[in-house]
Amino acid sequence: MAYPGKITKFAMGHLSKAPATRAFPLGELIITPHFRGKLVLKADDCIGCGLCERDCPAYAIKVENRGTKENKDFHVTLNLAHCIFCCQCMDSCRKGCLSYTPNVQLAGFNKDDLIVDLTEEWKAAQAVSAEEAPAEEAAVDEAKPEE
Repeated sequence: MAYPGKITKFAMGHLSKAPATRAFPLGELIITPHFRGKLVLKADDCIGCGLCERDCPAYAIKVENRGTKENKDFHVTLNLAHCIFCCQCMDSCRKGCLSYTPNVQLAGFNKDDLIVDLTEEWKAAQAVSAEEAPAEEAAVDEAKPEE
């Protein structure tokens, strides 16, 4: 039979122990190398086969052709509210165009924020890297001594 002071003794014993959780926004975030975070798509490699969509156990990923039959424009959307981060879609992709990132900050203020167009994100990332490349080349040119 439990007595009233038993919980007090237990609580007092744990006051001097280290915390079991991390203070994430304030403390250091340690992510293991094989952490399965948000998916990233290499849209140039995607052929729109739909294996990722078919094999997803949570039905979180959708592949659709927004172009015509001749001019295909595949868009891959991911519903983060449904995704269980099992990476089955990544394993099913024959072209290897899906991969995961260590991104853990995936929260949103409404459900629409949790539906992500992976193709548009990839295109935006490519545009940013294309803009940064000329700036880096200019910095290299400025650093060269004149002859």
